[in-house]
Amino acid sequence: MQLEIENFADQFQYFPGTRYMGSKNKIIPDIWQHLSKLDFESVYDAFAGSNVVGYFLKCQGKKVITNDFLSFSQTFSKAIIENSFVKLDKSDIKSLLKKNKNNGFISETFRDIFFSEEENEFLDRVRKNISQLDNEYKTSLALAALVRACMKKRSRGIFTFVGERYNDGRADMKKLLEQHFLESIEIFNQAVFENGQENISLNERTEKQNVKADLVYFDPPYFTPKSDNDYLRRYHFVEGLVRNWEGITIQEHSIVKKFASYKSPFAKKETTYTAFENLFHKFQNSIIVISYSSNSFPAKDELTAMLSKYKSKVVVHEIDHTYSFGNQNHKIGNKNNRVKEYLFIGL
Repeated sequence: MQLEIENFADQFQYFPGTRYMGSKNKIIPDIWQHLSKLDFESVYDAFAGSNVVGYFLKCQGKKVITNDFLSFSQTFSKAIIENSFVKLDKSDIKSLLKKNKNNGFISETFRDIFFSEEENEFLDRVRKNISQLDNEYKTSLALAALVRACMKKRSRGIFTFVGERYNDGRADMKKLLEQHFLESIEIFNQAVFENGQENISLNERTEKQNVKADLVYFDPPYFTPKSDNDYLRRYHFVEGLVRNWEGITIQEHSIVKKFASYKSPFAKKETTYTAFENLFHKFQNSIIVISYSSNSFPAKDELTAMLSKYKSKVVVHEIDHTYSFGNQNHKIGNKNNRVKEYLFIGL
């Protein structure tokens, strides 16, 4: 068993990384340093985001349940956390690239916004072909690869501006979108493995979930007065891509064709406190672990006091971490950009 766990750990090198805002990819070793000392076999990653924490814990042989209210995030976790065996083969890839008649929705709606005309036509074609797949895990793998390709092709990996305003000269910017897609399929295929557990991927609102797990991990959107924590604003294009724009009303007046943000209790200071309180109450019978930053609300002492109402012992670890989103020259060397990442553990 120990040998199997070590082999699982080696698997983490295949995690399909992106430039996802707030990803814990760089500090997952620091987080694991503390989690590895805890006694748990199952974990609920309630705000999965990039899914790096959930995937890492799957690599440690844990039973992992992930959740995120963003569909594209859940697609990643379904592809490589819930999925244990299914991969895209050569015939699948051939079918994904084949020519077809489609409605040209992306080409028409997002013309001259994010990608070239040829790239938009490629997205329309592949998105329709994905809808023809008859296996949920193959569908998730293909969608996840397409999302990753779009994010890799975008400067800063986000969809808040037109064109390539922040082109930083990365090699990714010079590759064709199709090349990114094919490379991402290979990367996601490598990330698929079986860890002996029945892992689950969910796409719901965390406050409405009734999940049972030994440990719950919360990494919610950090509320800070200095910047917004609206992930949909940054990633609305790939969210719509995964959902095939079903049930979405595009805001036509918006230059980048946004759609209404999903309501989150972490969007406002006053509701953030209530949201934490409710989560602590709901999951008080589990080990509670929270990632949070020093420039956010609730403050460290406040969050410790709130958690102490439900847990007999609360320990707070500090991890030095600098937040810098992309190559933003005005932030490099900015002391205001250095924060401490807190890891709260309630036992």
